[in-house]
Amino acid sequence: MKIAIVSGKDEGPSKLNAFDNALTNAGIGDVNLIKVSSMLAGNAEINELPKLKAGAMVNCVLSEITSDNPGDKITAVVAVAIGEELGCVVETTGVNENPNDLIENAKMMVNYMMEKRDVELKDLIIESSTTTVREIASVVASVVYLKDGIIE
Repeated sequence: MKIAIVSGKDEGPSKLNAFDNALTNAGIGDVNLIKVSSMLAGNAEINELPKLKAGAMVNCVLSEITSDNPGDKITAVVAVAIGEELGCVVETTGVNENPNDLIENAKMMVNYMMEKRDVELKDLIIESSTTTVREIASVVASVVYLKDGIIE
């Protein structure tokens, strides 16, 4: 299984536009995202995000948050744990929370998921995005499942 881990942030004139702009900033704005739960095949391979076919149906785990409250600090986090048998992904978000606390919480949750399944952790990757809202902003962090049919 091949995956890419991405993040993005941006502002926009509406919540929808801010979210779309954050997706575009992350490199996944021109595809249809299908949110899936948080399991990976064993020994998942992490790749750079390739150019995706416009309009492709793309499976992903998506952490996202949008705010129209100027001054809010918003954060989206994904934590990816990879083992030989399987892997797990955790997503979390926060408003006006310390990004490092959110990251630590995501690490704790994904480690727990691996321990509960009795799977030895081989690798742990964290991706996060934080911004302070000027007018309307969105942040995203995502694990994108890559397959040949979606890559340009």
